[in-house]
Amino acid sequence: MIRRLSMLAFALLIAAPLAAQAPAGMQMRVDKSTNANDPDDVPEVTITSVGSGFQVNTGPAVVVWNGANTATGAYNLSATFTLQQPSSHNNYYGLVYGGGALDGDSQNYLYFLIGQNGSYIVKHRAGNETVHDIQARTPNAAIVQPDASGKSVNHLAVRVGADQTEFVINGTVVFTAPKSGMAARSDGIYGVRVNHVIPGVLVEGLAISH
Repeated sequence: MIRRLSMLAFALLIAAPLAAQAPAGMQMRVDKSTNANDPDDVPEVTITSVGSGFQVNTGPAVVVWNGANTATGAYNLSATFTLQQPSSHNNYYGLVYGGGALDGDSQNYLYFLIGQNGSYIVKHRAGNETVHDIQARTPNAAIVQPDASGKSVNHLAVRVGADQTEFVINGTVVFTAPKSGMAARSDGIYGVRVNHVIPGVLVEGLAISH
């Protein structure tokens, strides 16, 4: 019984509303590291409002969203990401879209992330254990890497069309996927993902347009 109660408490913590310092209506889902060679050295995730945006500091990897933020059909999703300080090793952050059941075991979403080493990934998560590569780690010169101060600013966009989806970094289309198979799952909640042990990512202008 004690073990069952502990697991229930953990499940409730996985996806929960954030405290008052975060934008109203925002929720998060934490994905703790299962790799003993790459642990979560910081136990907490913090999310704070900064101007018209918000900053995410990890901790474990986290997906952040507002359940009212959904998109269907053809749309453009974009945001500007400022890495305040790089991780001790390469980790990724960026856009989530086509999300569903984000607070349960049947979570489902697509994500387009960049890393501090100048590479990007496009993936699909299906449930708690399964992640499909749509585009594996790929270097691209369009990604601005951290400068001497540790900061970098990158604008990411996902352009969902009738037949294909374009993935855009700082105005450059870096990858195009036909809108079929996993890449067709573009209707749903949008938000951001920040992988683990990243000291700070400022997210600004997260929005969709048609």
